[in-house]
Amino acid sequence: MYSELFETVPDALIVVDDRGRIVKANRHSEKLFGYTPGSLAGKSIEVLIPPDLRARHQAHRAAYLHNPRVRPMGTSEQTLIGQRSDGQQFPVEIALGPVTSPDDKRLVLASIRDISESQRARQAIVRARYDALVARVGQLALEAADGESVIGSLPALVAEALRVDAVAVAFLRPENGRMQVAASVGLDAQWLDVLSVWGTDDDSLSRAVRDGVAMVVDDLERDQAIGGAIHAPDGASGSIAVMPLLDRDHPMGALIAMSPRRRAFAHDELHLLQSIANLLAALSQRRRTEEQLAHSQRLDAVGQLTGGVAHDFNNLLTIISGNLQLLESRVAGVPEAGDMIASASRAAGRGAELTSKLLAFARRQRLRPQPVAPKKMLADLAEMMRRTLGNSIGIVVNDCLEPLPDAFADPTQLDTAMINLAVNARDAMPDGGVITLSVGEAWVSGRDSRPDLDPGHYIVFWVEDNGHGMSEESLHRAVEPFFTTKDSGRGSGLGLSMVYGFVRQSGGSMLIESRPGYGSRIRLYLPVARTPAVADVPATDIVRGRGQGILVVEDDAAVREVAVAFLGSLGYRIHAVGNGTDALQHLSDHADTALLFTDIMLGDDMDGHALATAARDIRPGLAVLMTSGYDDKTLSDERGDDAVYPLLRKPYRREQLAQAVRLCLDPQD
Repeated sequence: MYSELFETVPDALIVVDDRGRIVKANRHSEKLFGYTPGSLAGKSIEVLIPPDLRARHQAHRAAYLHNPRVRPMGTSEQTLIGQRSDGQQFPVEIALGPVTSPDDKRLVLASIRDISESQRARQAIVRARYDALVARVGQLALEAADGESVIGSLPALVAEALRVDAVAVAFLRPENGRMQVAASVGLDAQWLDVLSVWGTDDDSLSRAVRDGVAMVVDDLERDQAIGGAIHAPDGASGSIAVMPLLDRDHPMGALIAMSPRRRAFAHDELHLLQSIANLLAALSQRRRTEEQLAHSQRLDAVGQLTGGVAHDFNNLLTIISGNLQLLESRVAGVPEAGDMIASASRAAGRGAELTSKLLAFARRQRLRPQPVAPKKMLADLAEMMRRTLGNSIGIVVNDCLEPLPDAFADPTQLDTAMINLAVNARDAMPDGGVITLSVGEAWVSGRDSRPDLDPGHYIVFWVEDNGHGMSEESLHRAVEPFFTTKDSGRGSGLGLSMVYGFVRQSGGSMLIESRPGYGSRIRLYLPVARTPAVADVPATDIVRGRGQGILVVEDDAAVREVAVAFLGSLGYRIHAVGNGTDALQHLSDHADTALLFTDIMLGDDMDGHALATAARDIRPGLAVLMTSGYDDKTLSDERGDDAVYPLLRKPYRREQLAQAVRLCLDPQD
């Protein structure tokens, strides 16, 4: 009867003696493990177990025989594996029970069931739950107004899905390389202290965080980490998984999960953690890109406002400087008056320099780009800096061995920008230090371009120092006009603003990297040269007019008076109006007008370019000279107009106006 029952039970049944030898096996067990009828008897039970698990099974078998009892195995989250005669492995559930043979020998009856199908069903359910979590996190990231809310809610969601005790999201702090926990659930104070030094210690988990590689520790208590011991609280047990948060090619933090169970993180759990980590990294990158874009837009808005202020200020300086020049000619021979006028003129000149810096930040200065040999330019600058920055500052030039194409930039403005960066670097090293100058080339693709840098081929200049560095707040505001960390009276706060405006107007960008105690590195991206530059017209002595008629169009009455006085003193016949409509009427009535001298920004609905176009419809051969407080290239030759008009920047001196007018009336002079 028992023999019939042994064979008819649908599970595989195997009887094993105290030496681990198979005494009896039913047909189901022979079929399940792929053996011929009767061939299992006498074999070691370990032949049904994968080779790498046999030693552990022998120890478990000895322990069970020491305390035999009815015991189900493999029904929990721990998976038992069997092996068929052809080497194929499959998951099983086992129930053990002690039995006694007719001759009173101790035997063990094992009931074995193949759970491949049920395990696949369980895995499908688990994976569906994990996929739903990934989809939910992605939806949260899309709908959230800020990344902090998503990061804050994430640990609890992951802990619930994985059924683990603790989950944390931590980021590496750039200033010291330590981990800062941004959000967590289930972490005690000891673990928070430990996580804060990950990335700086030399244990295997710290190295994994620094290197941006995934790592799993199956048994914290046994310290079975790859590469050596790990930094964990005393008495810590269970398992831990660390998934890196990668920012393109370098780590920015990690997603960490902990469980009190050993080997709690199998393939599906690790896949979920990796998916969540990828979403987190993408969210952080998107947030940083949005911040960069918002910062760039804010700087553009500030630049527009700054340019408008500089334009109005240049009008005021034109009035002040012009009247001082007129007054100077009237009080000639009065030393006291001459000294006061000279002092006021110098102040007006400094004001003009200030507006020039503001216009540089606002990208409304006129640039004259031309091919610049980067290596020669850097070598010349280094030699000049060695003579001017002082003996306490070392200048090192990193020589690029590869030939470099020319950069396309205004050489004077580029020199000024690099000198500004070098002076800032020197000021960041009051006790002395080293400034490193380098140049190279870069190809920016659409995949890795910054919001303010188009894909393309660039020459990159950079200035690096080993000074005190910038705080995060200072770094964020570094290029804002008038922002400075220097003591009162030691800086205008326009140095980096000028550099930023210059490179942006040149079609490039500026990247600042800095952290306290580690110095700063500033890179200037400038486009590669493709076309030759146009040479400037050399200045000559003042040439007076011969009574030609000039029409002055200026909406600011005081500026208009200065222009009229200057031109009248130079021997021209002057007529002045305040808007385009009156100007066109005058041109229609006076065919002897030789030159139209007009401000670009007029107060009515017609700017200087529109006026010039309409004026030449009336008088095709009319000479035109523009003036503006912007000195903005976008107001002239980048408009795509058929005619490109000469531009005289405000505030101008009488001799500059005389030269510009003469070149317009007689370009051969």
